[in-house]
Amino acid sequence: MPAELSYQLAELILAESARGGLGPGSRLPTERRLAADMGATRTSIRHALAVLEAQGHISREVGRGTFLRHDPAQRGATGTGTATGSSGPGAATQDTSAAPADSSASDRPGQAASVAGEASASFAPADVMTIRRLLEPLAMPLVVAWATARDFREMDRCLAGGDRAASYDEFENWDLALHRTIMAASHSPLLGQLYSVIETARHGHSWGDLKRRSASRERRERYQADHAALVAALRARDSDRATEAMRTHLSRVNNDLFGETA
Repeated sequence: MPAELSYQLAELILAESARGGLGPGSRLPTERRLAADMGATRTSIRHALAVLEAQGHISREVGRGTFLRHDPAQRGATGTGTATGSSGPGAATQDTSAAPADSSASDRPGQAASVAGEASASFAPADVMTIRRLLEPLAMPLVVAWATARDFREMDRCLAGGDRAASYDEFENWDLALHRTIMAASHSPLLGQLYSVIETARHGHSWGDLKRRSASRERRERYQADHAALVAALRARDSDRATEAMRTHLSRVNNDLFGETA
């Protein structure tokens, strides 16, 4: 199932939940019921729920069902929301500590949403990687300075999701969620807006096709090892090590995608 369709269906599930008056702690209908209500296949619903779980909107409990973690009526778009009370540099505007679901890293209000949605999906993968390698390593000192205990709990949740991912699509969802969470932990609304464009570009056909062709279990394991090393450096509040860990990881991804490290 194309990634864009999974995200669109995930957004529809949230919209229908809000329309039905569901709130935090509410149980969603079964996959079978959602598929019937939305005219989709159960496989499509399953992919959409995996997106919502990775974004932090829902939790799935074995034997009990699927539950909303946040109020779907409060989001601006899939993976968005706001809160108050941060002590970081963007605290006067927004609290991003509840990443990824409550983070500015995926907050796309107003015109920014239109720009991201219409333009970024068509950006060339090589351009996306170039900007990621410029932006993400240099953001690590901000994350080291401002990440909260809640941010680190969310990073751990994303790492655990990547560890148990059984397919490429599941792993990619958790990969996106982890990077979004890390950038949101900078608590910079402007950086979050910039990164939301990159994230939208990673939902496009060009990126998805290229990434899927380069995917393998061995590469997923290496990426997970990179992720774990990066989070460990951030938790240790070691800016130099975190910056180098992010730079090494993105260089590895770039090499796997394009066969080059420069």
